[in-house]
Amino acid sequence: MTAPTTPAPITARERQKIQKAQLRPLANLRPELYDEDDYSADELEAMMAMYNGTMASIDEGEIVSATVLEIRDNLVILDVGFKSEGAIPVEEFRDLPDLKAGDTVEVLLENLEDQNGAVVLSKKKADFMRVWEKIRVAYESDQPVEGVLVKKIKGGVVVDLMGVEAFLPGSQIALRRVPNIDELLGQKYEFKIIKLNKRRRNIVVSRRVILEQERAGKREKLMKELAKDQVRKGVVKNITDFGAFIDLGGVDGLLHITDMSWGRIQHPTEMVQIGMELEVKVLDIDWERERISLGLKQLQAYPWKDVAARYPVGTRVSGKVVSITNYGAFIELEPGIEGLVHISEMSWTRNVRHPSKLVSIGESIEAVVLKVDPNEEKISLGMKQTEQDPWMVLPLKYPVGTRLEGKVRNLTSFGAFVEIEPGIDGLVHISDMSWTKRVQHPSEVVKKGDAVNVVILNIDSENKRISLGLKQATEDPWLKIGESYPVGTELRGTVARLMEKGVVVDMGNDLEGFVPISQLPSPKAITSPAEVVYDGMFLDLRILEVDPIHRRIVLTVTDIPAEQPPRPETIKIHKDDEDESAEG
Repeated sequence: MTAPTTPAPITARERQKIQKAQLRPLANLRPELYDEDDYSADELEAMMAMYNGTMASIDEGEIVSATVLEIRDNLVILDVGFKSEGAIPVEEFRDLPDLKAGDTVEVLLENLEDQNGAVVLSKKKADFMRVWEKIRVAYESDQPVEGVLVKKIKGGVVVDLMGVEAFLPGSQIALRRVPNIDELLGQKYEFKIIKLNKRRRNIVVSRRVILEQERAGKREKLMKELAKDQVRKGVVKNITDFGAFIDLGGVDGLLHITDMSWGRIQHPTEMVQIGMELEVKVLDIDWERERISLGLKQLQAYPWKDVAARYPVGTRVSGKVVSITNYGAFIELEPGIEGLVHISEMSWTRNVRHPSKLVSIGESIEAVVLKVDPNEEKISLGMKQTEQDPWMVLPLKYPVGTRLEGKVRNLTSFGAFVEIEPGIDGLVHISDMSWTKRVQHPSEVVKKGDAVNVVILNIDSENKRISLGLKQATEDPWLKIGESYPVGTELRGTVARLMEKGVVVDMGNDLEGFVPISQLPSPKAITSPAEVVYDGMFLDLRILEVDPIHRRIVLTVTDIPAEQPPRPETIKIHKDDEDESAEG
């Protein structure tokens, strides 16, 4: 094994060179006092001892005072009493816009010297350490700190705490969810530090903790003061679709939309805005559920008081349509007072299927007060009453016996409705459709949309009914029926209906006759005409009697033709009281 070599001893000249190199940085501070050739080895040794003594009390990572030597375009040159100056970017001094040479500032000594022999300093880190110490003390002593909301990020907001960024979770911003965080940016508040991690430089703060503490104190005080029916001032904190939350001074109460105004409002923003101060009345208090109900309209006069005196029955009023339903329209006469125009009170003549056919939201209309019920807060209005009732003048306009033309509007099993003028229909009963024919259904005579001539038979203005006659528009053929069909006339007819006592026969020309059961051909006595004939069967007939007064013709069967239509599977026998012609 080779023995380790012993290093050669340092000569006096080499030691002097090393000392000169160590003292060379002093030239940067006092060049006029330093010259390597002016000092002996002993003097250099003494100077080194003095220099090292000044450095012994300062360690890396400490905050030291520094003097500004020079401010350049982007650097601030600082003297900290070391071998060389330090330089810090100007941007770290943004909080000192009036900085000038000769000023003293605190900086962090990061390194005694870098690879170039210069001391490494940081103003920003020094500020952070100073602030962090204040934050740490506040955190450990549970003291609030002031901060400014800077910007919104995912999950919360960034808060500036004395130049250090902290995170404010969204759930810790306020007692309730904040609908628009952007409105809070730039505002200064007090916060509690709820989490601190220096290594990660992680700070989490809460404003809600402070608000809850304040609310607890104010709530205790308010519980002793607040009482039902009190009138108190409050500030609108939040607005929803169903109302607004009012801060009464530490405790929030709900002002429901229905308690904002006696009138109808669509949204709370029509009455209040966030930040608005207003007086409200305490309607109810439930401390267990922490609910306080407030009212705004209760501070105003009750609009339904003396409403009957302000709107007597028969008064003509005007208002705005605020709501439409299937059964009518609500009209606002004044804030808090609405009346209903029922669909039946909208038109004298039109058959209104839905109120929207006549009125629309926001439209101003005139009406007449029909009924007032202050206890139920109801007013009945009528639109049609603003015009003359056309039914009252109809008897004068259309006396009984008036002939006119109308349009068939509708058919029913008992008759046809005919429009004699727009919105006014009269009924042609099935019995007034033909002089001679027994009409089973109106469709046998008229169709919907037909133009027909009718005669006014009766007008009932009170019940709004008009009776019309269709057959009365033509001459009564029974006045001359005896001349057209004398006794003994023979003809062929068709069985129309079977009755209990005989058969109704269609003689043609809308004329019917009656064959008694005794006049039906049969070799034996029968109890029902169905034993001999059926509906649609052809019969040869002879007229036995013509009675214009009772409007009947009595026939006898002379023969039954050989060719006949098929016999139906079922045969219906009509009762005698179903057919007037069967009376004979």
